[in-house]
Amino acid sequence: MTTMKTIFHITEHQKWHQAQILNIYHHPSLDTEGFIHASQPEQVVKTANRFFKNYQNLVILFIDTAKVQAEIRYEFGEVDELFPHIYGALNIDAVYKVIEFQIGEDGVFYLPLEISQLIDLN
Repeated sequence: MTTMKTIFHITEHQKWHQAQILNIYHHPSLDTEGFIHASQPEQVVKTANRFFKNYQNLVILFIDTAKVQAEIRYEFGEVDELFPHIYGALNIDAVYKVIEFQIGEDGVFYLPLEISQLIDLN
């Protein structure tokens, strides 16, 4: 039995809603950097607290890497860690779960239970 490899992408609820209407997810970073940023499970909170401070109405996309049609490359980001980058628009059928990503009362993001359970499985 093979285990599904999941990566995550944080986005605004409205952008995800638009992707569902268009049947494809196209993030502005595709135009500026050539890829869509994603995170491995243990990188989600660090990414959120670094790049999404004070954002509201966020969701986390759970992405099955085996279903992504675009190329995924694991590359070093600004920190010395490998991050998954999706080199093309994301076909929405690769997204198997979407959860709300609420900031804590203290202004900090915390790892949602659904993601911590995935980390525990590895």
